[in-house]
Order: sequence, then C-alpha cells, then structure tokens
Amino acid sequence: MLRDELGRALGASSPIDVYVDFDGTIAPDEPTDRLFDRFADPSWRSIDRAWLEGRLSSAEAMAHNVALLRATPEEVVGFLRRIPVDPDFPSFLDLCRRIGARVSVVSDGLDLVLRTVLGAAGIDLPCFANQLVWRGGDRWQARFPHRRADCTFQMGNCKCAHRRRAGTALNVMVGDGRSDFCIAERCQLVIAKGSLLRRCREQHLPHIAMSGFADANAGFAGWIMRHRRAVAPARGAALAADMLEGSICG
Repeated sequence: MLRDELGRALGASSPIDVYVDFDGTIAPDEPTDRLFDRFADPSWRSIDRAWLEGRLSSAEAMAHNVALLRATPEEVVGFLRRIPVDPDFPSFLDLCRRIGARVSVVSDGLDLVLRTVLGAAGIDLPCFANQLVWRGGDRWQARFPHRRADCTFQMGNCKCAHRRRAGTALNVMVGDGRSDFCIAERCQLVIAKGSLLRRCREQHLPHIAMSGFADANAGFAGWIMRHRRAVAPARGAALAADMLEGSICG
C-alpha cells in the first residue's frame, strides 16, 4: 500500500527517463568482449586498444572486430545465452517502474548481443545499439544506424540521440565507460563506475558512484526522494525509508 502511495506521489512531479549502458553495466562480464575472445582472431584486442587510445573511431574499431568473427548464428546465440546480467538489475527496473520512469538500454555494442543476453534473463526493454548482421556461414558485418557525424566522441551509436524528452524530463544515465561520456554531460544525474566515474569527478558532473546495481538502487532511491520531497513533504521520511528498503531487498 505504501509503495502504491509512493508511486502516486512521485508520479505527480517531473517525469524521469533512465538510460542504461549494457556491456560492463547491465552485464558486468562484458558480453561483447567475451564474444570476440571466443570467436574472433586475437588481433581484435589491438584494434580495441587503438580505439581506447583515440587512433580509431568506435565504429571503425567495431567494424574491424566484427569482420574477425568466425561463428555460426547458433554458436553465437548459444554462447551468449550463458552470460548473466547483474543480479540486482531487476530490482533497479522495479524501482524505476514504481516511480513511472522510462528505461532504455543504450549501447555502443551489438544488438544481437543485447537481445540474446537480456532475453535469456527474461528482460524486455527498448534497446538501441549497433547492428550485428549475419552474412551467411560464419561471417558477420557491423552496421551503424544510430551513428551521427556530430557526435562529440565519435561513437558508432550516439547515445545522446536517444534522449526522448531532453527538455521536459529528468535524464539519468547509468554506465561505466567512454561510450557514456557524451550523454552523461547532458543528464541531471549519472550513476557511474569505471572510467565514467572518473570522468564525472573530473568534470564535476552530478553523480552517484556504484560498484553494481545493489548500491545503485539505494543511491538512486535517495536521489529521487531528495528531488521530489516537496510533492509529499509530510510523508517524506516514511516514504524514503520504505523506498530504500524495497530497493535493497528487492
């Protein structure tokens, strides 16, 4: 009952759009890297390093790496279905649902990887990523339908382009790496780890540090209550306590 009351109270305030990275965030085991480790020539690591050092764009690196893959669709899907998501991610989704937040997965990885790993976990969300296209046999090609020439960090998938209500909603980004830098600068809150956390600290972006969704859930719940306490001030403390308990215990 109290959680329903919380949802009504928070729903009366500004809407929230939440954008979540995939590799390293929803799926801490980096499924795209594991796919390349399993089925691509080891030279893919040198290509990835060239991207991290700024010698290749994200799209160039991904295109080269995908061209190195040698696996049938059945082998790819069978391998990916065994890779887990963060066990506390479903609790994060439940928290977002209770406050009426829209959640989208935005990734500079590959769509087949996202769909397979999330599908195996029983998670259905809007996803925006680069395309992994089967060319027959064991050959693949990468395509970049969301690439933008004006992307500050030259990503294959410009995450900024997927913000649906940039001027009317509170925008929240959850991520861990370089592909999240650009959209993070346009959000009211960043929930971050890894190099994204370092970037937030260097650029003084509003953020919450996370090691995984277990601590992200509690931090996000507290942030929401601080920003929306005026909606139901008399109930603030009780609602915050219930929300924190629900986010931690799931």
